[in-house]
Amino acid sequence: MAADPYTILGVSRGASEKDIKSAYRKLAKEFHPDANKDNPKAADRFSQVTAAYDLLSDKAKRAQFDRGEIDADGNPTMGGFGGPGGGFGGGPGGQRGFGGGFGSNDGIDLEDLFGGIFGGGGPRGGAGGMGGMGGMGGMGGGRGRAPRGANVSYRLSVSLTDAAERKDQRITLSDGKTIDLKLPAGVEEGTQMRLAGKGEQGPGGPGDATVTVHIQHHPFFRRDGDDLRIDLPITLDEAIAGAKVKAPTASGAVMLSIPPGVSSGKVLRLKGKGFSRKDGSRGDQLITLEIVLPENDSDLAKRLEGWRDTRDVRGKLGV
Repeated sequence: MAADPYTILGVSRGASEKDIKSAYRKLAKEFHPDANKDNPKAADRFSQVTAAYDLLSDKAKRAQFDRGEIDADGNPTMGGFGGPGGGFGGGPGGQRGFGGGFGSNDGIDLEDLFGGIFGGGGPRGGAGGMGGMGGMGGMGGGRGRAPRGANVSYRLSVSLTDAAERKDQRITLSDGKTIDLKLPAGVEEGTQMRLAGKGEQGPGGPGDATVTVHIQHHPFFRRDGDDLRIDLPITLDEAIAGAKVKAPTASGAVMLSIPPGVSSGKVLRLKGKGFSRKDGSRGDQLITLEIVLPENDSDLAKRLEGWRDTRDVRGKLGV
């Protein structure tokens, strides 16, 4: 059984969703495999932290865990009487429930259970009459659901441009099957996607899978919030006279108009060519122009011979 998820994340049981997310981000960054390539134990710690966050970030599962209905792995507990709430208590919706393993009707088919006692057939079609009590273990420990299979964690490496465009990603599961995943709006480093029923098989059905997104470094694009940035080289004649040049974007090359008389450091904006936001809108692509002069160009030097720019271009710097 996994350790207590609150202990793993270092938060109290009354921690808010914000506190839990903050603790996870801090620990995930600390133990991320990419930052600990020489420490194999970090990967195990990262998996523990991710599993703990998976459980506590799910309101329903967190509530079940706090009530003692599931364990830290998300599997139903098999307790008897006297669990959380103790003794005989009111179950959800005003129904009478049993403490512990029978605490909330979760995993208990009451019609099936009482039908077995009073002649309606034993649990899962067993013998009728009082013989149905045998399936209850003498009323001792609760029948509970069979445990589900283990949850599985995957790490999906995505190119920066694919993440910006939210292109479908193919992933191979532990059973050898492949599926295509649609990246969510607002995807970022560490974004997690839950795949229900894609974990390991168990007596009570399969567990779930969690896919954590890792966005790869790009050779010339860089992310700035929801925007993409790139430095675009241009020649001196293009800067002086203006020009139309090709510029790369996440979705492919576009023609970009360079205004005449432009300086290095000028930033041009391409609307809607950045990263997607959670509301479905997109950031922009910001292009910083860099004038690249030729080296040892005697012809250029000859053309500029005797010419001086008399502007005080460093005056604002106080020099």
